[in-house]
Amino acid sequence: MEYLLQLKIGALFGLLLLTLLVGFIPARVKWFRDTNGTETHRTVLSLISCFAGGVFLAACLLDILPDYLSDIRTELVARQVQSSFPIPEFILAGGFFIVLVLEKLVLHCQERRVHAGEREPLLQGNGHGHGHGEVVRPELESRGHHIHVDLQAHSPFRSFMLFLSLSLHSVFEGLAIGLQNTDSKVLEICIAILVHKSIIVFSLSVKLVQSGLRAGWVAAYLGVFALMSPLGIAMGIGVMEARVGSGALVQAVLEGLAAGTFVYITFLEILPHELNSPGRQLLKVLFLLLGFCVMAGLTFVS
Repeated sequence: MEYLLQLKIGALFGLLLLTLLVGFIPARVKWFRDTNGTETHRTVLSLISCFAGGVFLAACLLDILPDYLSDIRTELVARQVQSSFPIPEFILAGGFFIVLVLEKLVLHCQERRVHAGEREPLLQGNGHGHGHGEVVRPELESRGHHIHVDLQAHSPFRSFMLFLSLSLHSVFEGLAIGLQNTDSKVLEICIAILVHKSIIVFSLSVKLVQSGLRAGWVAAYLGVFALMSPLGIAMGIGVMEARVGSGALVQAVLEGLAAGTFVYITFLEILPHELNSPGRQLLKVLFLLLGFCVMAGLTFVS
């Protein structure tokens, strides 16, 4: 077996094991799943969630979007497609609207099945519900202040879409390793992805736990997510061994749809939930910036 192929197979198993190991820390440690702890405990969980929000914001702006725009423009130039219409941005918007329409269809169907009287206790007692409303704290209402709480935040549907967009991106990251033809490039990309993905999967696991999913579903999501980069590596190895075209244009379009999905989840779910919830606003912003800076530093180094 060639040394290059051995490196790729080693990267495949390394990514699989590391993703599972890091991802199951929030999923299996009771501390992350306990929502009835002390005020300090809830504050720390909130700050960890803000850090994860900064990680996803950086992943969106510094990783997923630049990768997609570079790939799609390269393919359009290679195929001599010339148009004044912004095709890359249109594909991105397509991914955004796919999630928006699907989510609203799900919510519409749920609203038709559940009467308002049956839904009211759920909205008042569970921040993970699927409805969308406004929670007003009585002590603040008399002063003319209203605290808006996103009752759709961390819903199972949005958690699934976050998982799906990150999984597609992981496949493309794996492809980047599998399609390399030099040892040094495989090692360079693999190390960058190992560090990058360990932070991403930890943040994803935190969000899945916070969505209220059952432990079995969280484990299933993390297991499938862990397989995505190895799947991409295997696909890349197969393409290299078979000496066939990689379908780069199809890959770029799928990257665009995944990027649009990630834009929606980042800016309409993760950030609003973290920044609109009351208490310790400056500290939350600090941890949001910390998560962003950590990912930005890793992107700069890699």
